[in-house]
Amino acid sequence: MDILEKEIELRSKKLDQSCRLFHGRGQCFAGFEDLLIDWFEPVVLVTLYRCRSVLWLEGLVSQLQKQIPTLEAIVLQQRYLKNSPSELLFGQLPEELVAYEAGLKYQLSLNSAQNIGFFPDMAMARDYVRSHAQEKKVLNLFAYTCSFSVAAVAGQANQVVNLDMSRNSLTCGKLNHQLNMFDQRNVSYLSVELFRSFSKLKKLSPFDLIVCDPPGDQGQSFRAERDWPRLVKKLPGLLAPGGLIMACVSSPHLSSSTLKELFKKECPQAHLKDILTAGEDFPERDQDKGCRVFIYQF
Repeated sequence: MDILEKEIELRSKKLDQSCRLFHGRGQCFAGFEDLLIDWFEPVVLVTLYRCRSVLWLEGLVSQLQKQIPTLEAIVLQQRYLKNSPSELLFGQLPEELVAYEAGLKYQLSLNSAQNIGFFPDMAMARDYVRSHAQEKKVLNLFAYTCSFSVAAVAGQANQVVNLDMSRNSLTCGKLNHQLNMFDQRNVSYLSVELFRSFSKLKKLSPFDLIVCDPPGDQGQSFRAERDWPRLVKKLPGLLAPGGLIMACVSSPHLSSSTLKELFKKECPQAHLKDILTAGEDFPERDQDKGCRVFIYQF
């Protein structure tokens, strides 16, 4: 049994939930550093960061069909090409496709964008929000499709404010709440630019939990090295005493040590409470890479 087959076999018991079947980007499997495989019942998403031959892809399709009897479709996302185009390798996509995680649903878009609307490696962070949101006022920055908001509402938060520049992303966020049949009277959506909106957020504060999950590097809108210091410096003005900051880092431009020093300098009132990692399904050769979540208490 080769490495790829073995890794998929190990995770085949988790197919009742959305999960990562193979994580090559962590540099732990020689020859597969370009490959990710995710399961979203009944579809597999294969993500490649370099070109592979047609013959290799045909072999992968056969292997996945053999190992996952309930498989209905395989989508390939080609991250090595401009705009990361997708193509259907096998089967037919269902009209509605969602990710299932811990009893919650999240809308997916596998064939229209680089980011599919859901990040599997953030499961531990969503779980943390859900378990710490009860009767809390939550601010979800860089909300994207609002998966942290869904987790917070599931955890009985009193109020959630979602902020993102993209109206389309927030529209998907509203749909995610509807999918889970949540009452949205205490959930709000702000389509604004963060660094121009702190006065508005100040009026809505104080918050008991602030989630900061910015893109690694998104052109002029957010650059990790330039904008993380600006962000951390502003957070104390929005937090309640004893409040929590969740700082999510998935950027190679920001190391764990750099973030820690940044909080010591710009937000000395906060102390590091916990560090979360993506877990065994996302092995990393360098523990300072991959997805890391830092929990600070104000």
